[in-house]
Amino acid sequence: MLNITDRDCWIFDMDGTLTVANHDFAAIRSALDLPSDQPILEALAQLPAAEAQPRWAKLYEIEREIAQTTQAQPGAGELLERLRSIRNTRIGILTRNSKSIAHQTLAACGLLEFFAPEDILSRDCCAPKPQPDGILQLLQRWGSTPDRGVMVGDYIFDLLAGRNAGTATVHLDVTGTFEWPEHTDFCAIELAELSEMLDRA
Repeated sequence: MLNITDRDCWIFDMDGTLTVANHDFAAIRSALDLPSDQPILEALAQLPAAEAQPRWAKLYEIEREIAQTTQAQPGAGELLERLRSIRNTRIGILTRNSKSIAHQTLAACGLLEFFAPEDILSRDCCAPKPQPDGILQLLQRWGSTPDRGVMVGDYIFDLLAGRNAGTATVHLDVTGTFEWPEHTDFCAIELAELSEMLDRA
């Protein structure tokens, strides 16, 4: 297993990773009248602007409502505090959500204080995951390189983004199923496992 405890650039997905999964993506696609077999952002990007614009507005409203009831994933605050206590460690967010909703979500669940505003990247800032752009943007800002990075997420797009950027990948899966082992360097059922791993390092 790849050792990630000496890496000092940690990038987290938000929804379902630092927060408890709270999105019904099938219902969102239905509400936006989008194909059931396509990711939401990619489906919207394929539409003519006149058709896409009202759907983007509706998506924002759906996301805003979800943000207001979001809860932190158990162990999230403790893990971020542990990372923040390690000298020279940087932590950031890379989400397929919007920038404003990301801030609202993190504020609602008490995690916003851990992140500098410029270290919260969204679909408004870069090409969305699984593209590696956001990871590489954060690493460049921090003056670092992929071999110092860790991407933590709960979905295949998070893991692929890490792979595409050349960082280590951590798959958080509260079900313990771990569907994508070929894209995963470290598996965790709960964030406390990562805190414990750092404590043992």
